[in-house]
Amino acid sequence: MLNKLAKLYQSQGYYSEAEPHYAKALQISENVLGAGDPTIMTIRTNYAQCLRCGK
Repeated sequence: MLNKLAKLYQSQGYYSEAEPHYAKALQISENVLGAGDPTIMTIRTNYAQCLRCGK
């Protein structure tokens, strides 16, 4: 859910608002699903795009 909220912020150009949501989504997902889960890669990819675009 946090990943989707962050993606919404990112799509509207609110990169600084999206970044903490991606970080929290990544932290929670890694703890719950484990680092090898495919969902983690999706969140990391989205987070990286956000960081690149927000610079």
